[in-house]
Amino acid sequence: MNSQSQQQQQGKQKNREEEEEENHLLHSECESIPLSSPHVLPSNWEHADKEEEEEEKDSVYAAKDKVQIFDLESSGAAGSTAVPPFSWRKLWLFTGPGLLMSVAFLDPGNLEGDLQAGAIAGYSLLWLLMWSTIMGLVIQLLSARLGVATGRHLAELCREEYSNWARLVLWILAEMALIAADIQEVIGSAIAFKILSHGLIPIWAGVVITATDCFFFLFLENYGVRKLEGVFAVFIGTMGLSFAWMFFDTNPSEEELMMGLLIPRLSSKTLRQAVEIVGCVITPHNVFLHSALVQSRDIDIRNKGQVQEALNYYSIESSVALLVTLLINLSVITVFARVFYGTEQANGIGLVNAGQYLEERYGGGLFPILYIWGIGLLAAGQSSTITGTYAGQFITEGFLKLNIKKWLRALITRSCAIVPTMICAIVFNTSESSLDTLNEWLNVVQAIQIPFALIPLLTLVSKEEVMGTFRIGPIVEKVAWSVA
Repeated sequence: MNSQSQQQQQGKQKNREEEEEENHLLHSECESIPLSSPHVLPSNWEHADKEEEEEEKDSVYAAKDKVQIFDLESSGAAGSTAVPPFSWRKLWLFTGPGLLMSVAFLDPGNLEGDLQAGAIAGYSLLWLLMWSTIMGLVIQLLSARLGVATGRHLAELCREEYSNWARLVLWILAEMALIAADIQEVIGSAIAFKILSHGLIPIWAGVVITATDCFFFLFLENYGVRKLEGVFAVFIGTMGLSFAWMFFDTNPSEEELMMGLLIPRLSSKTLRQAVEIVGCVITPHNVFLHSALVQSRDIDIRNKGQVQEALNYYSIESSVALLVTLLINLSVITVFARVFYGTEQANGIGLVNAGQYLEERYGGGLFPILYIWGIGLLAAGQSSTITGTYAGQFITEGFLKLNIKKWLRALITRSCAIVPTMICAIVFNTSESSLDTLNEWLNVVQAIQIPFALIPLLTLVSKEEVMGTFRIGPIVEKVAWSVA
């Protein structure tokens, strides 16, 4: 037994010596191979791998959740600037973030501003709506540029680039603007429920329903980003059909519509409505949102060709999405300008009673205009509430770097906004005029908050240290600052 044990130990020792000798020879051979050899990994390979792991951990979208874009490798290797020719199929794959972003241009706050502008100012502020939408497009394209080129969204970069007190102030202001928008969105949905239920569902109950069903729609993201984007396409399509029906049903003046678009007019009596239009078209939380949404596509930010290609497609889809929102907002303004401008009801019209006034003017018809208004308002409220929750997640996580589960993030951000919304719903439930006045002033509050989102954005996209070769040029920078 002892002799067998000694033989086994000697065998193991011999094997270890042979393995050490092989490893030594292999190490010597590797040292003799030049670093330029394609078979040898660079010395910082492990470091780069760790960086990729950290980026994956910090990314707002996990790799498995991102939409894969076919044939992106044709853009070339890392550092390449080659951009492949245009592809309709790729445009379809990149389409989605612009849809979610465009919802902020159609939320109940916008509808409130539209109907007030139409009823009080007639067609005179259509030019301002058009130019505000164009300015909004410029801002959103810069937001998308920041997200694609850096792989970080605006809130994250604010945390990294600014001091503690500065980012705390920016976070508080962003949250205030978001809460103001969220109050409008949730109450807008609640009003729609009240209209469609003939008053059986009170405002406060509609708030509870909206706060609850928001989580259901967010749950769809578990089945893929494209499923959620499809839901938003349905919402926007519903709004488009509803308000287009109203537009053709009321038959507004084409001549006055064109004059309103082409001839700038502004008076002291319509100044508040003008501020409302700007405040509800360019929303602070949407700037943070879009820079995060564009990261839902799988793009190698080290590949300049891929980044430029993504920016091209995002520019197209965002432009088309905002063109649709412009047409919808124009429809709402012209309908209320045609029906209520210069009448006694003009100063007292709002989201709550707009459908009733329209029905009094145009009757029931094949499909009562009251329900058309309610359906459009419900689609606007539901879709904007979901994007508001998304924006709240990105803002809170980006500024505070909260690494928590998605459902918990959604619960926290939803709770921060739903409490003041419920208070407003209970306080103003029996006063339609007070509720409409609240919505108007919330638009003004958001307009005041706009610079605190735009200044960090424009500062960051102008810095070569942040954007690299994708920093904006001096002409674009001047245009962007003039817009801000």
